Amino acid sequence: MTRQLQDKELLALWQKVQAEDGDLLRKLVETVVQQLLEEEFTAFLGAEPYERSEEREGYRNGYRSRTLTTRVGKLELLVPRDREGQFQTELFERYQRSEKAFVLSLMEMYVQGVSTRKVKKITQKLCGVDVSRSQVSELAKKLDARIKVWRNRPIQQQYPYLMVDAFFERVRRGPHVDKEAVFVVTGIGEDGYRQNLGVWTGEVESEQTWAEVFSELKDRGLGGVVYVVSDAHKGLRDAVARYFHDALWQRCQVHFKRNMIGKVGSRDKDRVASLLKDITDAPTLEEARSNLQAAIEELSEEHEDVAEALEEGGEQMLTVYALPEKHRRRMRSTNMIERWFRDIRSRTKVVKIFPNRASLMRLVCAHCMEANEEWLDRRYLRMDSERIEESIAEMAEAQRPPSELVAPGSPSAPSSLNLEM
Repeated sequence: MTRQLQDKELLALWQKVQAEDGDLLRKLVETVVQQLLEEEFTAFLGAEPYERSEEREGYRNGYRSRTLTTRVGKLELLVPRDREGQFQTELFERYQRSEKAFVLSLMEMYVQGVSTRKVKKITQKLCGVDVSRSQVSELAKKLDARIKVWRNRPIQQQYPYLMVDAFFERVRRGPHVDKEAVFVVTGIGEDGYRQNLGVWTGEVESEQTWAEVFSELKDRGLGGVVYVVSDAHKGLRDAVARYFHDALWQRCQVHFKRNMIGKVGSRDKDRVASLLKDITDAPTLEEARSNLQAAIEELSEEHEDVAEALEEGGEQMLTVYALPEKHRRRMRSTNMIERWFRDIRSRTKVVKIFPNRASLMRLVCAHCMEANEEWLDRRYLRMDSERIEESIAEMAEAQRPPSELVAPGSPSAPSSLNLEM
């Protein structure tokens, strides 16, 4: 096994840095990252230094210097080399992908003359050097190549559940600054793990733009979709009906409840919120429908607009009851993807205005790629195709009113979980 950093060594390191009046945090990070490199290299070779082993697949051949720029400063590292020159560490790329995209956005603002002194200060602090057009071009070229491969990768498993959403950022187009829509589709695969399936941008959110998104996904191999959750944007709903006509559609409960509560004054917000909670937290579909009717009746006199909205769209919140009970809480809204959007916006707020569409795409895709890697550490749902099939059949037997998203002549729900579309 690779030798671990011992407590006494950490203490000695701390004392040394203190004596030199150095940057303790940077030095500690540098030491830990160096150890990670050594462990990665040992795993690559299949043997410790000087170890005789039948599993050995190569031999050490010194080191090469490499600088890793981080938020705690520049780390001066020694990357191990093997005699055949085959070892390539993933540490730098995995750690720096979103950092590169973020810094590139700021760099582009600076070199295109649309930055502020604050932006210049940030880029110099993060990069450690002044930036030039050639530097930006070279960095962008390398990162864009990896993003292009990721965006065009084939989809190799079925994704029964989809979460679909969009957000807007400001992008410079010539002398003007306009809003740009960013479309993201997240799937929960048949193995129960989440994956961002892709990122797209467009000047508007419409049926046509969403149709292009879904068409590309199906061309890449997306299939087996039985359930889609999103907000109630008409263009999005129409595109779902067009490309996933056998799938059930769920209106995001959080979006719907937020809209309803926004229709009443502060005096009645708590009461309306409580009535809505009774609907969405009901243990069975029958109770949810009963509570929906009770809420409509109670609100029909004082808040007719809310009652009408519930009567028109309340059933769209209840599609989730077609899923196994253990899946419902996580699949009744787009909260998961909304929380992830907030992480992205913590970066985009610093950039404020993206210098071009490519810069925006670069940053969002980098975060999507890293999220996918992090999500592989933990299964999101325990998927059971037979149980999903049974639940959908039970929903059909409960005589669910036909969804407006189901095309005329199509079944209101799939009779079986067909994983080959």
